[in-house]
Amino acid sequence: MKKTTDDSHLIEQKIDSQEILKGNFLHAFRDTVRLPDGSSATREYVKHPGAVCMIPLLDDGRLVLERQYRWPMQRVMVEFPAGKLDPGEDPLACGKRELLEETGYTAREWAHAGQLHPVISYSTEFIDLWFARGLELQESRLDDEEFLEVITATPLELIEWCRDGVVTDSKTLVGCLWLQNILSGAWKLDWRT
Repeated sequence: MKKTTDDSHLIEQKIDSQEILKGNFLHAFRDTVRLPDGSSATREYVKHPGAVCMIPLLDDGRLVLERQYRWPMQRVMVEFPAGKLDPGEDPLACGKRELLEETGYTAREWAHAGQLHPVISYSTEFIDLWFARGLELQESRLDDEEFLEVITATPLELIEWCRDGVVTDSKTLVGCLWLQNILSGAWKLDWRT
């Protein structure tokens, strides 16, 4: 799809902004905006520092995933390892840190896949997707309030879990899309050590 040269008929302009919440993790705002037709509306959204999702590939072809209870969903979710960026942190450094902390694995090679915006209607959150291979098991270093179970699955099992609704996490669904295209040869990755 070609980018339209003039998006002015779609752009909203901020008139006012009100902070709603400043928590340890989330920062919420309610903005008043001028719409393209001149009328006004409110937009509530969350500022998010961004995150990194790792797609770890074992040498035998299996994937490293985790099962973790997610409070907002009130259930255990199956997902790829991921974590939020610290202020000023490089995304790859964050991915390496999160992979080790959550799964106990380090990797010899890394490849950036892309970026996704999981909730564009109410958050600035972005998630960088990285593949990791040449994994070596060390010792996990979970955060004090973090409890999870590390599991493995074949690509086919993950695809079936996505199809059957076992996996509903957006970053893991998008990671699975990337994985399918990489394994089929349709998409390429630029691996680095």
